[in-house]
Amino acid sequence: MPDSMPSMTRLQDAAAVAPAGYALAFHIRYASPTFLLQAYPKAWTSYYSLHALVMSDPTVAWGFTHEGACRWSDLTDDPARVMVRAAEHGLNFGMVCAVESHDSRSFGSFSRADREFTQEEMAALLDVLTDLHEATRNVSDLSPTSVEELRKMSVNYAKG
Repeated sequence: MPDSMPSMTRLQDAAAVAPAGYALAFHIRYASPTFLLQAYPKAWTSYYSLHALVMSDPTVAWGFTHEGACRWSDLTDDPARVMVRAAEHGLNFGMVCAVESHDSRSFGSFSRADREFTQEEMAALLDVLTDLHEATRNVSDLSPTSVEELRKMSVNYAKG
């Protein structure tokens, strides 16, 4: 990723298509991402963390076991009612997407308050995730400026 930080443009693209927010986990190894970026409302991220919903989140389960894209409404196995709780925080509609390459997996979850994502929007967000997955593949190849910028945006930064 050059110092121009194309990731910033791609994150802006994601925010435009997913105005209720998103979470992106890059290069998950041993169940821990190298970078975890969250742009959901603070009330939701605090609630999600406080209740340890990651352990029962159907979007996380889907992201670990699939590639491509899926609407939240198609995730019917949700005994902890994570999707219902998300809707209570204004995250009414969403999608999850995942990619894997070079023995590394990344996935993202995106939300809207107003309507389901279109197929075109889902494809665009999968493209965003794929581009960022590739751009952040080798932390050691990133410039110090890029790593610092990602670290500032990241909830979790693990040196690679």
